[in-house]
Amino acid sequence: MFDTKEDRKKMESVIERFKDEMKKARTGRAHPDMLSGIKVEAYGQFMPLNQVANVTAADATLLVITPFDPSTIQAITTAIRADQALGLNPADDGRVIRVPIPALTEERRKEIVKTASAKVEEAKVAIRNVREDARKAVKIAAEMSEDVKKRAEKEIDDLTKEFNDKIDAEFKTKSDEIMKI
Repeated sequence: MFDTKEDRKKMESVIERFKDEMKKARTGRAHPDMLSGIKVEAYGQFMPLNQVANVTAADATLLVITPFDPSTIQAITTAIRADQALGLNPADDGRVIRVPIPALTEERRKEIVKTASAKVEEAKVAIRNVREDARKAVKIAAEMSEDVKKRAEKEIDDLTKEFNDKIDAEFKTKSDEIMKI
């Protein structure tokens, strides 16, 4: 019998990456994960923001960034401003950086949902790639009869549908959250 445990694990890792991407999408509320994709040029190389500063949500409309080294403040503010997808304008007082999270307009909400839908497609492509690899493994398995191969292919297709449905459900939840005023 064909074992789909390994394929399930691969698909679950795709779902986890997708959920992480969805956490980064703005919803109108301040959340430290919003800045997780920011790379700061510090000490002669690009480093993730969380390695050069502590990011906290002071309230629903404000992120506070406390750099570990005050000399990196300018590089951090520059990196945040450079990410046009976020549309944030940080301000610093020499010790901490405050990033006010502006209220989202209807147009900006639709733009964020559109960006998130591109992530949906990326996740589904990754799921399809796992499915294709599994199908190839079934086709080259010489010890399996045709009936077992057909059952294995159906099992793989069912698994693919299950994970595509999970992606769709996660996206629907996130897009409803983004569009909610």
